[in-house]
Amino acid sequence: MSKQIGILQIIVTAAAAAAFVMSWSSGFLVAAIATDDVSPLTLLVWRFVPLALVLLVVVVSTGATRGVTLADVRRQSLIGLFAQFGYCAAVYAAIAEGVATGTTALIDAVQPLVVAMLVGPLLGLRVRGAQWIGLIVGALGVLLVVRSQLDDSTAHPAAYLWPALAMACLIIGTFLQRRSASHTGTLVTLTIHVTLTAAALVAVAAMFGALVPPASASFWFAVVFAAASPTLAAYGLYWWLLRRVGITALNALLFLVAPTTAAAGALLLGEPLTVVTLFGFVLCGVGVAVVLVSEARKASTPGRGGRAGSVEPVDQTSAAS
Repeated sequence: MSKQIGILQIIVTAAAAAAFVMSWSSGFLVAAIATDDVSPLTLLVWRFVPLALVLLVVVVSTGATRGVTLADVRRQSLIGLFAQFGYCAAVYAAIAEGVATGTTALIDAVQPLVVAMLVGPLLGLRVRGAQWIGLIVGALGVLLVVRSQLDDSTAHPAAYLWPALAMACLIIGTFLQRRSASHTGTLVTLTIHVTLTAAALVAVAAMFGALVPPASASFWFAVVFAAASPTLAAYGLYWWLLRRVGITALNALLFLVAPTTAAAGALLLGEPLTVVTLFGFVLCGVGVAVVLVSEARKASTPGRGGRAGSVEPVDQTSAAS
């Protein structure tokens, strides 16, 4: 019976990982497709404000806020400021400046290597040799995937600072969450992040006169999609998987975002897709597989848990929330 439960947990985690990669990738695409005739800031505002209202109603009506302290709210607000407001604003700014979706995802995908280098001094954890190999192979795959896009880019060199800033914001938010003593569930965590982001975006949009939305049906379709997929699904799965599989395995999954984005960009936006790109896909998959297999072996080996092995998963007490 326990074996069946274990298999079911693996299937659920694998499905969540696949959904995370797809929904996270969609964020780059909707930013490129839906901002041709509207300010990216306007789309961001209306992506977050209605969702914040819906989430607030849900958490209050379901009693999900019971036990949540003011300190929890302050802590999660700080995390959301970096992981959601800072990250999303920087990604949209990069794409608005002409940086290709795959290139933005490439710079974003460097995050796993940065995280792997920082988990030791910041969290007191160690990345195993096999995981380093997987992360490096995955990074090489990402470089190959978007190489042609770098050649064709017409964006100003300074525009590439935006995706770098997005990566830095998400790293800071991830480490703050990983070190947090808060036990707010995924729904409450997401609600705080979305609400803080909505409030910050309204203030910024008001300063730049970008609050009024267009009346077009395509804009509102993009708003609904952006709220449901790259916001609700992607961020909800990000925090759930962080608790479920740990920081190293989660960041390895980000390697798959760049090739997924590049493939969708080729299909929907006509961005280049070559044999070299396909080879990069293979390397990305191999790199992620090496990291995940190493993490699974560590977790299943008696006496190898904790800090002496690899980066351990986050406390499981709130994983199912």
